[in-house]
Amino acid sequence: MNLQAKIASALAFLFAIILLLGGLGAYYLNQLSNDSQAILTDNYDSLEYGSNMQKTLADAQAKPDSDAYGEFERNLTKEQANITEVGEGSEVAAIRREFNRLRALSPTDPSRETTIGRIRAGLFRIDDINRHAIVRKNEVAKRTAKDALVWLAAVGTLCFLIVLSFIINFPAYIARPLRELTEGIKQVASHNFEERLHFKSSDEFGELARSFNSMAQKLDEFEHSNIARILFEKKRIDTLIQVMSDGIIGLDQNRYVLFVNQVASRLLGLSEADLLGKYAPDVATHNDLMRTLIQDVTVQSVGPTAIPQGTPPTTGMEPSLLKIYDGDKESYFTRQTQPVDITRTGDTQTVRAGYVIVLKNITSYKELDQAKTNFIATVSHELKTPISSIKMSLKLLDDQRVGQLNPEQKSLIANVRGDADRLLSITGELLNMAQVESGQIQLNLQPVAPTDIISYAVNALRVTASQRHIDLRTNLPATLPDVRTDPDKASWVLINFLSNAVRHSPDEGRIEVSAKTTEQGVEFRVRDHGAGIRPEHRDRIFDRYFRAPGSSGQPSGTGLGLAISGEFIQSMNGQIGLDTTVTDGAAFWFTLPRA
Repeated sequence: MNLQAKIASALAFLFAIILLLGGLGAYYLNQLSNDSQAILTDNYDSLEYGSNMQKTLADAQAKPDSDAYGEFERNLTKEQANITEVGEGSEVAAIRREFNRLRALSPTDPSRETTIGRIRAGLFRIDDINRHAIVRKNEVAKRTAKDALVWLAAVGTLCFLIVLSFIINFPAYIARPLRELTEGIKQVASHNFEERLHFKSSDEFGELARSFNSMAQKLDEFEHSNIARILFEKKRIDTLIQVMSDGIIGLDQNRYVLFVNQVASRLLGLSEADLLGKYAPDVATHNDLMRTLIQDVTVQSVGPTAIPQGTPPTTGMEPSLLKIYDGDKESYFTRQTQPVDITRTGDTQTVRAGYVIVLKNITSYKELDQAKTNFIATVSHELKTPISSIKMSLKLLDDQRVGQLNPEQKSLIANVRGDADRLLSITGELLNMAQVESGQIQLNLQPVAPTDIISYAVNALRVTASQRHIDLRTNLPATLPDVRTDPDKASWVLINFLSNAVRHSPDEGRIEVSAKTTEQGVEFRVRDHGAGIRPEHRDRIFDRYFRAPGSSGQPSGTGLGLAISGEFIQSMNGQIGLDTTVTDGAAFWFTLPRA
């Protein structure tokens, strides 16, 4: 029998008990009603008729000429119709004979009193018969009530015990398998695959228990069949971590050290035994390198462990450069902290499982980069001397005192002068970039009037702009506070902005140079109305060696000017950027702090 049939049978049994108790009570109530009705109908009416006839006889004796006999006749007729007891009929018949005789007698007949006496005696006997019947029937009603009480008590007690047993056992029959199933599921979720359900029945609970036990057995077999493979894979991963040339440290979600390879142990100056299983912040209290490595982990560990649903997977923190002494050699490493987020089986929410810190040795690349920087600085410095000499020779050739030049010669000299200027500009940019990359930017910070910086830059580009009929406008407020800056570096940046604006502006175009006071200091802005910068290139415009395509679609410049400008402004505690809200042309700006 299935569970549904059992529940239906139990409810039907309770309904049958209710019907039994109700039917038994209704039966005995009906019996009591019948007994009471018999007393009222059979005997009480007879007593009332007899009483009425007694009164009528008394009236007849007092007033012989009254209509008392008519009333007596009516009550006697009713009594004749209500004969219910043994002997009552013969007495009523005798009273009828005596009453007929009385009606035949004259009011003065001496036998009249004798006849009335016999009628009264008959009425008394009828009254006595009915009174005895009432007593007898009352005893019958009492026995019926007593029997009803006994039967209802017995049946009610039996039904109460049955229902009480049902109330106690049936919920347990339903709840016990559910409790065992819940506990079994918890055990399986805790990877205790040896848990089994032991209740047996032929209903749905039994089928559920058999299915659960089968599932747990298969999971147990799967767990034991894969444990060796898992251990083998773990050893392989541990070996790969140990043989890697990069330093690797693994932390769990609570920042305890799970694994560390030999490279990381050597850099930290601690053995693996001193690190494995230790709380990383405790190690960091007496190890400066560990303190630096777990800075990102400390920041990320603040807050709940669960990652909100829908959050994109993390890709690690931005690599940072560290200078570490590896043995007796100064080495350079990049540090990258990779959070490990997982989704447990059966869950939908991602949780933080730990962190992996990777130290990559880039000393060889750093040395190559330094060699490249030194080479560029050396070559640029060596090129400036011959280029300056070329420009001096061109100036002498252009002097009228040396001799007259024909138009073709003047054109050649102009071309050579332009190439020399470009070479000198490129070598200057390379020298500046060498300073930036080597960290040797030399600054001469002093209070400077913003109008002086703008005037110097505008005058430097005015001739070039006028050759293409470009209107170079300045928009300056009446008063501007002095800024604390290196005037040469600030002028260089503004000249670079203006030269780019002239290069990318159409002939007879317009360039606007403005300045205003802001909360950070003074903002300098150069606005042109050329082709502008495409949206996909705006994020990289200040990267080194990046050249955005010009109006012809071909890259222009060396890709160093804006990168150097950014380094110069940031070294002077300023800010620099591109106004992305401008679409018709380009607007570059930088701010310098107040003096």
